[in-house]
Amino acid sequence: MGGSLLSQPWRPLPETKESLNFVKSYKPKNKEVKHLRILLQGPVGAGKSSFINSVDSVLQGRVTGRALTDAISGKSFTRKYKSYKMRKDEQNYCSFILNDIMGFEKNTCDGVHKKDIILALMGHMKEGYEFTPGKRLMENDRNYYSCPTPDDKVHVLVSVVPAGLVSILSDDIFKKMRDVRIAASEIGIPQIALLTKVDEACPKVRKDIKNIYKSKYLKEKSLFLKVLIFHKLLGIPLNCIFLVENYDSTFQINNDKNAQILCALRKMIELGEDYLNELE
Repeated sequence: MGGSLLSQPWRPLPETKESLNFVKSYKPKNKEVKHLRILLQGPVGAGKSSFINSVDSVLQGRVTGRALTDAISGKSFTRKYKSYKMRKDEQNYCSFILNDIMGFEKNTCDGVHKKDIILALMGHMKEGYEFTPGKRLMENDRNYYSCPTPDDKVHVLVSVVPAGLVSILSDDIFKKMRDVRIAASEIGIPQIALLTKVDEACPKVRKDIKNIYKSKYLKEKSLFLKVLIFHKLLGIPLNCIFLVENYDSTFQINNDKNAQILCALRKMIELGEDYLNELE
């Protein structure tokens, strides 16, 4: 199992130092916005919180764990709407924010309500809002922003799904994610997809992260087909779907792992900046 490796990666990764400098030095040109806001959605256990921790780990140069995760319960560990600012050094923060949100579950009475995510996209959800499974934020709630500023609104939507589960996720979860994506498209918000836990899908990648875009097994027999399924069901362009192995099982920073995390993050920032420029 695992197959052979390609001589060249089917998606070249930018040089890590260049991407890191880009991420740290980025500032929105739109003067109405202080921070580019990136919202992560996906099923429970997809790796949304782990990706936030991974980005923080890359920037800090050590493995961190600010966003709490749980790999055992099968239920969403994220209970509140929370914004994560990322430090670029001891005194300054980066000019982007990652927002975590409760995960989708199969049953309508469990997990986040899709309308809550849509309200978050539009900037109506206040920081610290506590999710109630199956219920949505109402306009008369104290956590509802009636007049959100451009800074409160989401500028990039990221759909996160584990690579090994793409083809077996329930139609209900895909429908919820697609409904959110359609709502984002109507507003003009750009979207990206992250396929996480690729090391669990391919032994070659588990052995060496540098093989993430070299694995024939991932490209031709497994993940590439799942990417096509993901593309078909969610409508996200193939060049906006990224493979990621999060820092959720290692204690040491790895330059090759940093490269694929930064590659995805840089694309989020570039698309978000294009969106902000159109709003001016």
